[in-house]
Order: sequence, then structure tokens, then C-alpha cells
Amino acid sequence: MADLTGWLLDLYEDERGGVALWLIADDGGRHRLRQDFPVTFYAAGERAQLKDLWAWLRRHPLQPRLAKDQRHDLFQPEPLTVLKIELQHAARQPQLFHEITQRFPGLDYYDADLAISLRHAARYGTFPLARCYVHADESGLIQELRVLDSPWDLDPSKAPLRALALRPDCDPAHADPRALIASHDGHEYRFSLEDERPLLVNLRALLTRLDPDLLLTANGDTWLLPYLLDLAQKHNLPLPLNRDPDRGVMHKKEGSYFSYGQIIYRGQQILLYGRCHIDCRNAMMWQDYDLEGALETARITALPIQTAAHVSPGTGISSMQITTALRNDILVPWRKQQAEWPKTAADLIRFDQGGLVYQPITGLHFDVGMIDFISMYPSIMVRSNISPETPFPDRLGSSDYPPGLVPLTLGPLLKKRVALKQRALSLPVWDPRRRMDKARSEAHKWLLVTCFGYLGYKNARFGRIEAHEAVTTWGREALLRAKEVAEEMGFNILHMYVDGLWVKKDGCRQPQDFQPLLEEVAARTSLPVALDGVYHWVAFLPSRVDERLPVPNRYFGVFQDNSVKARGIDLHRRDSAPFVADTQREMLRCLARAETPDVLRGQISAALDILRGHLRDLRAGRVPLESLLVGKKLSKEPVGYRVPSPGARAALQLLAAGKPTRPGQRIRLLFTLGKPGVHAWNLPSTPDPAALDLDYYEDLMLRAAAALLQPFGVAEEDLRVHVRSDLGEQLSLPMHAWNRQRTMAECGLNFFKIDSVCALADGM
Repeated sequence: MADLTGWLLDLYEDERGGVALWLIADDGGRHRLRQDFPVTFYAAGERAQLKDLWAWLRRHPLQPRLAKDQRHDLFQPEPLTVLKIELQHAARQPQLFHEITQRFPGLDYYDADLAISLRHAARYGTFPLARCYVHADESGLIQELRVLDSPWDLDPSKAPLRALALRPDCDPAHADPRALIASHDGHEYRFSLEDERPLLVNLRALLTRLDPDLLLTANGDTWLLPYLLDLAQKHNLPLPLNRDPDRGVMHKKEGSYFSYGQIIYRGQQILLYGRCHIDCRNAMMWQDYDLEGALETARITALPIQTAAHVSPGTGISSMQITTALRNDILVPWRKQQAEWPKTAADLIRFDQGGLVYQPITGLHFDVGMIDFISMYPSIMVRSNISPETPFPDRLGSSDYPPGLVPLTLGPLLKKRVALKQRALSLPVWDPRRRMDKARSEAHKWLLVTCFGYLGYKNARFGRIEAHEAVTTWGREALLRAKEVAEEMGFNILHMYVDGLWVKKDGCRQPQDFQPLLEEVAARTSLPVALDGVYHWVAFLPSRVDERLPVPNRYFGVFQDNSVKARGIDLHRRDSAPFVADTQREMLRCLARAETPDVLRGQISAALDILRGHLRDLRAGRVPLESLLVGKKLSKEPVGYRVPSPGARAALQLLAAGKPTRPGQRIRLLFTLGKPGVHAWNLPSTPDPAALDLDYYEDLMLRAAAALLQPFGVAEEDLRVHVRSDLGEQLSLPMHAWNRQRTMAECGLNFFKIDSVCALADGM
């Protein structure tokens, strides 16, 4: 017998029966263990069909255990009579279920297509990197398993993960790589791809010697690992990518799907057994929270690490709901069967209004407090007990009914995120927990945001549009109550957007000045609220089409800690050219150094110097082509466009070169002179720098610069005219005084205006 303590790394079906578990033990060993684990699913429907299914299963070679049972369907008022089907061999369950649905399509099925990790989490409380105690016999069969910590711990014990990073020396979609670069613990190795067999021998030796737990790759799913596997087969020299020698790698096909109004593309995936593979360029949210966030997502969703890194937050929150349902003996439907309740036109107008959005007061505002409800919608769902099966609340506040499935799922997650946000206020800047907490909190944010959307998602197993509408109803009420409180206390409301409001009051410049407001808002709404920060200044931008119209989600500002927050401008858009976004970012950082109006005047001239220098670099050909790439996402097949967009034209170029694309993919391109006006970056031919449409890129830069300077009185038309008038001469415009004035006397809202444009000193 063996007693082991360590961290659970991986869990999957064992081909011999039960499940296989990999444990990182305290002694440094990586142990493969096995556990008996029968799986159960259910069928419901007409009695005659259930009898036929019973008779058919009694003759099936897998010999499942059958029993009549009473179970709880979330959407049924009374217990449901079901046929219980239990199979000892977990790996055979998907095939058996497929056979059943082909023969008996008229029945309803429950708990039938669930990931083995979720079943195990519901039964034993396990999750990736859980600290566990295991008692196993000599053959490695687990006799006892206990989880020693919780996914909700703020500071979980850190597993000693060994990581190996692999990447080609260039983007394989753009050019043919010539070398493979491997790195770990500060050491880097470079293997030539031209010598195929030495490459395999060296990489095999490296994998064997390091025995990594994590394989972190760039383009690993879409190019690197398929390439290496093909080489291994060609030279009959297997690579130990899997830690489990009895399993082959798992391939998941690429695909496109529609979600939240847009087409999403997911590249093919290669998953390993016994160790985890994450392609950083194919991971869903890697840019938002990197490895630390991916590990946190795995811990709280109970999905395997490599799966959690690749799937969307929607899959994560759905997995959490499934685990909650299993723990509470609630049936998980195979396919959603509930439809929206009939509504009159008056009901739709009353309930289906979405979040509350006010039009901001455009212009520049100083000493502004940003009041933010902490995860407003999830907080309402938990506090008011909004779930598909519970009575919808008639007030904003606590519920008299037992918690529903959705609040049970979200409660611990919301509590942990609030605790992390509160701790962030007290941690010093040098504390390494700040970076980890930020990544984990970002992972929590995406899960909590998605949980609200899933209430109204038509295919969500536990969704109901009426619950979704109830959340937005009380969200609007909470924001209106916060507005009333602020106005009663003498604050002016500059802007409100779904779960936050920007407020200003003479004499309120420090965080403590806003504390009474926070306390009163929390008391009246029963929801957690926090001060996101106090702006030195913030600018709300108007529409580019009509300057008289404000845009709710287009603004930028500087907090008192000199951090910058921006929404809806080029540096925040994924389709911006890096050079344009960097120019705007550098200009904004320059403006951010100013805390007062007097300093701002000089910083505007400095920001214009930055613009001037970047325009000179553009015209002189000193900007790398990679920095001018623009990413355009395809919404359909490229041949399906009636009037091809720039992205569609680039995709057609790739199609002609034998590189087909799929809807949802982001096509990188350069804008060029003449027809077709674009050059796809991944074409075999190298683009000619002389063919770049520099006027177009200059236009993009001026548009980005004008977005920043417009609140300071620099009109976009003037900026364009004078910059393009004569590039060889000094550009000079008269500079008038800054006039502090009231824009709305009744509100007392202060902003600053430049009556004319700052001087553009020095020639371009």
C-alpha cells in the first residue's frame, strides 16, 4: 500500500476501466494512479419506449446496470420517473450513449454527455491542482481519495509545475520556419528544422530529461505539434509528448461558431495525456490573463488545465453549473427543452430593455470619481436569488426562497472575486501577489460576465430568458438608486453605463471624499460597490459622424495613480495597426503626465511632437511592416461577400495561393496602392514597401491623434489641413488662452476649452 500527498495534475478515462489520475507528489515524483469510477446517465419518456430501451440494454455486450428511479428535473414541478443506466467502464459510455440515441431518438436524456472531470469533481470534490491525499494499493488502484483544499482558497498551495516552452523561429502562417526554439528555467535551445532526425533525437532527449508537466507552445495546435508528429512517423522515432505511454495525442478539429453577435473561429487543438499542452496563440483568453488566469479557471471550473485554457468563459460557467447540479441531484438535460414564455408587446417593452445607459456629457472633466458596482449582474443573481427555477423577485434585495442553482454556483466565485479586489487595495506595489491576483480576478470577471449572458442564451442547459430580463430590470433599478443617492448628496452625474457612474462634486478630490457616497449606495441597493478610482481628468468623446452626439463607451482618462483607462479608441481596438495604436498610446501617456490644466497645455505640444516624429518615421520607411498590419475578421466565407471588404479581398488572395481561411479568422493585411488595395500578410510573396498606401496610414494616425486632442480644443479638420498642407514648411497656428468656463451652469460641470489649435512648431 502507498500513501501519497500532492497535487492533482490530470484526470481522464482509463482504457482499462475507471479513470486515470496523475499526481505531482511531495517527493517530486509524477505518479499515474487508477480509480474505479462507474458513470450514470438517465432516460425519460413514454413508458413503452423506456421498456423497449430496458430490453435492448439487457442484451447489450457492455451489460450496464439498470434501475427505475425518481430524479429532479429543474424545470419540472414533480420528480421525474427515469431509467437509470450505470456503466462500470467510463471510457465506453459515450459510444453506448451514441448507440442509444440512434435507436431511441424520441426519449429525453440526462447526465449523458458530461466531461469525466466534472463527474469526478461532483463526487469527490476534485479539481486541477487540488491538494490531495491518496491511499493506493501496489498496482496503483486508489482505495481512498481526499481533497485537502478548496478552489475558493485565496492563497492555494503552489504546485511545483515543470514547464517547457516550444516555438518556431517565425510565424509559420507567414513564412517557413527554419528552427525550433525550446526554453525552460532561463535556458534556451535552438534546433534546426533542416536536420530532421537530429531534431527528433534532441527533442526526445529534452522531453525525457525534463519530463515537463506543462508544454507551452506558440502555434503548437495549428502547426508545430502536427509537424513534429508527422516527422516522428516519417522517421519511425516516436516523441514522448504524452506522459502516458499507452495513449495517443487527441486531435480536435477546427471550427467556427456564432456567439454574442459575432463569428468565432477556434483552431484545431492537440491535447495530451499525463501532461498539459497549451498553445498560447490558440488559447481563448490568454491575452487577458495568461497562465495564472488559465490555472485559476481550471481550478474553479474543474475542467482539465489544457481544456480550460482553450474553451470560452461560457463553457467554463456551464461546467460550474453542471457540477453544482450533480452535487445537488439535479438532472442535467442533454438538450435544452424549455422555450420562452409567450409575452405581449407591452410585456416586451416593459421587461426586455437591457442595461441602463446614459449619454455622457462630452468634453474634459477634472476630479471625477468612478463608482463601480462589483460584478453587478452576478451580485443581483446571488442576492435576489435569480435562477431559472426560482420565483422572480419583486424587489431588489434578499430572497425568501432557498437558493437556486445559479446563485449556488455563483456565490463562492463572487465572494472570492470581491475578496481579491479588497485585498488589492492593501497590498504594496512590490508584492508578487498583485500580479497573480490581477490575473485570477480577470478570469473571475469573464466567468461572471458570461454567467449573465448564459441566462438568456437559447442553448444554455439552465438558461431562461425571463431570468435574464429580471437581472437587467433590477440592474437598472440599482443604477437609478445610485444616481438618486449621488444627486441627493450634491454630486453631478457625468455619465452612467450599466454598472457604473462617473460623478463630480466641488471639493471631492480624494478617495475618502467619496466614501459616504459609497456607503449610502451600498445601503440602498444591497449590492457591493467600490470606487474604481478618482480621475485627474477624463474626456468623454462625441460621435465621429456628428459631434453633437455623445458616445457612451468612447472615453479616456488618467487616475490619480497616473494609470490610464481608455475605451473605444484605437489603442483599445483589436483591428488597429500596432504602429497607429502605439502612436496613440504614447501620446496619451504624454498627456497623462499632466495633473492640472496649466501642465496640460505644455503636454499637448509634446504630444504633437510625438505625432510629428511618428509621421516622419512612416514617410521615411523606418516603420517595420509588421507594425502596419491591420487585422480584419471574416464574418463569412470570402466568396460570400457581395462587395468584398478589405479582409475578404485579402482572404481571396490567400485562397488563390492555396491557403483557405474560415469565418471568424482574423486576416492580417497591409493597405497598398492600386487594386485590390490590400496585401495579405500570409501570402508567399513579400510585399513591396514602396507599394504601401502611406496616405491611408497617415489618415489612420491623424484620426487616432484627433480622437485624443479633440477634447482639448484641437479640431480634427484643422489638424488634417495643417499637417497635410506643406510637409516641408513649419506649421504654425495661433495659440489662444485657455478659458475655464461652465458648460452646463445648472450642473456645475467644469471643463477646459482651447479656442484655437495649439501651435504645431517645427516642420514635419
